[in-house]
Amino acid sequence: MRVIDLAVIVCYLIGITWFGARFRRTQKSLKDYFLGGRIAPWWAIGFSIVSAETSTLTIIGTPALAFQGNLGFLQVVLGYLLARILISVLFLPHYFRGEMYTAYELMKRRFGDRIRKLTAGSFLLLRALAEGVRVFAISIVVSIILGTGDLWSILIIVLLTLFYTFEGGMTAVIWTDVVQMFLYLAGALVSFFVILQSIEGGWGHVVQVASAAGKFQIFDFRFSLDPSFFTRSYSFWAGVIGGMFLTTASHGTEQLMVQRLLAAKTEGESRAALFGSWVVIFLQFTLFLLIGIMLFVYYQDHGLPPPALTDRIYPLFIWEKLPTGIAGLIMAAILAAAMSNLSAALNSLASTTVMDFYKPLVVARESQRQESHFLTVARVVTLFWGAVLMGIGVLAKQWGSVLEAGLGIASIVYGSLLGVFLLGLLTRRVRETAAMCGMTAGLAAMLYVKFATNIAFTWYVVIGTSITFVVGFVTSLFWDGRRETSNG
Repeated sequence: MRVIDLAVIVCYLIGITWFGARFRRTQKSLKDYFLGGRIAPWWAIGFSIVSAETSTLTIIGTPALAFQGNLGFLQVVLGYLLARILISVLFLPHYFRGEMYTAYELMKRRFGDRIRKLTAGSFLLLRALAEGVRVFAISIVVSIILGTGDLWSILIIVLLTLFYTFEGGMTAVIWTDVVQMFLYLAGALVSFFVILQSIEGGWGHVVQVASAAGKFQIFDFRFSLDPSFFTRSYSFWAGVIGGMFLTTASHGTEQLMVQRLLAAKTEGESRAALFGSWVVIFLQFTLFLLIGIMLFVYYQDHGLPPPALTDRIYPLFIWEKLPTGIAGLIMAAILAAAMSNLSAALNSLASTTVMDFYKPLVVARESQRQESHFLTVARVVTLFWGAVLMGIGVLAKQWGSVLEAGLGIASIVYGSLLGVFLLGLLTRRVRETAAMCGMTAGLAAMLYVKFATNIAFTWYVVIGTSITFVVGFVTSLFWDGRRETSNG
């Protein structure tokens, strides 16, 4: 183990934990703890969205995709832009009518309390499972640095992140996100140039070798109605359509992202943060894919066998090949992305648990509790979810590629969430029972697609959304809507 590299990493971990915990003194209410008091500037929220959208899965999984394939993942990123347009037009105006803390309060307003609990519960399950994969991805990096096993690697990062999230709430999440985003992007740029200098012949040689291997191909316009068409993850159609549906679901219906949009001062600032984040996302995905291509050329030039777990290729190269000090900086940058995403997940899981389950139950049964009581409960629930994510992280080792496993798990639930939100926003006749039937059908269909077919994960949200919407709407034609009263 290299003392200087470890010193850089330890200093970072201590520094960011101290920085985040300092925001405790600003946490006096649930609005402060879950929405940062709605005083953060739009650009900080935009960077926070980037950090939440990135995670360790992006940093270690994206280079591995390019190492094995090409630049096809950028087709998905184009879908991300179309999704932001839809969210801006369709979702944001509803979220800024009145004061909301979670995305699922919109479902209560439109349908009723049962659908609110169903959508909120689906998010809790989805985010816990998907974040568990990300927690395991953290352990890959920490185990390379410290040589520790999965359990200890997970404990180190989760406990540190849990501490400042527990103390500083959403304010700590946003501002540590800003710091950590700049750190991991700086680390990626440094590693880009260091890897390039390690390749004889420089960029010209990279272009020559990678072009011959088809590494710079972005678009795959092949289209057919053959079943094999739906098994390709990164065709143009799967990428753009699937990426659009995936991001509309994640940024429009999932509390992890919606919480950031709700933290903006106004709807206009929320929209600016949303579109500004896409520019950074596009640039950083391109950067990480190019790093993967350069690693492909490096390994080919030196006749090296890739590691058994391809997700290890980027962090392993950094730790073993980069100069002392620089390796520590870049490893700290990867951990920065991990902690950023984990802190956001903890806060969003806590906000959904408290605002959509605990607070309505307590207020319904008793007189209004003091705000300090709910703030204490929010912190306790944050600790609870920290323990849950540790457990899932230990189990996630068996789930394959970390990037595709994370996106695949999320996509199972995203479809039904997006479908029921679209039923609420685009129709008037659909009532709560029909919406619940649609959501249940969507979830059941996606479990079948995931475990009984070879359909690519990029199609999951498209299929789940379509089934949820169609079943919900058709059910409403036969269900007497007069039995229920719309809350919209």
